[in-house]
Amino acid sequence: MLRNLRDLEDYAIRAIDGDIGHVKDFYFDDQAWVIRYLVVETGQWLSSRKVLISPIAFGHLDLQEKILPVSITREQLKNSPDIDTDKPVSRQYESQYHGYYAYSPYWGETGLWGPNFLMPEFMATPSDAQPQPDSVSAAASAAQHRSEDSHLRSCKVVMGYHIHASDGEIGRLHGMLVDEKTWAIRFLIVNTSNWWIGHQVLISPEWIDDISWANGKISLNVTRLKFKDAPPYDESIPVDRTHEISVYKHYENMGYWVKEQIPDDPRTSFPARDASERNRTEQSGLR
Repeated sequence: MLRNLRDLEDYAIRAIDGDIGHVKDFYFDDQAWVIRYLVVETGQWLSSRKVLISPIAFGHLDLQEKILPVSITREQLKNSPDIDTDKPVSRQYESQYHGYYAYSPYWGETGLWGPNFLMPEFMATPSDAQPQPDSVSAAASAAQHRSEDSHLRSCKVVMGYHIHASDGEIGRLHGMLVDEKTWAIRFLIVNTSNWWIGHQVLISPEWIDDISWANGKISLNVTRLKFKDAPPYDESIPVDRTHEISVYKHYENMGYWVKEQIPDDPRTSFPARDASERNRTEQSGLR
């Protein structure tokens, strides 16, 4: 299922032992185009401190109550490494963060999330983590890549970026659609009102030719006419696979689901999600 990140703003974040704050922003990887962290405003219980939470800890979204459960405790969050969200997130900080939660680093690995992606159980927590051969190897890999740039960008900062076709501007970046299963950014939502009033269209990050972060400009090697004839996007209607196929077919590209060959297998979900699903099944007596 694809979710509009705008719809997730201000969602409550619920730890294992209580609420910890609300979603204020998302950090995405500008190379892999995947959400790496969400920024949480903790409120008065933690002096309005801002903290990062990785999708590795996410459970299933509660759309009715607007709650995102996570597989960490309030105490773990309280003792997590401090971060200044007004400054770029360094790879060194990420190494500290992943080491604290005993997560394997995603950088330097294949796929969107490296070894985390196929793990069927909860990740180890700081209180019970024990060094294992794989974790030692992951730590060594993290140290090796520590000096690299993290390539993280704030979703809020890039909203409003100018979107340019090969023959002129077509609009501004209005939102992002993310895959709830992997938190990959599947589409950018372009508001074309400055050029074509009342229309929004979808583009895949794969089709971006260049990004000028300094000038707030995203360029694509596609004509304005191609965008004008593209399938329209309506925020009130969920994007299903039929819509995705129509978009990719219009731009004459192969769908990401074909290239990635994502199996319909629960092992490809995040660990917290699998465990939370099992807990709900056990509690309902349906096992």
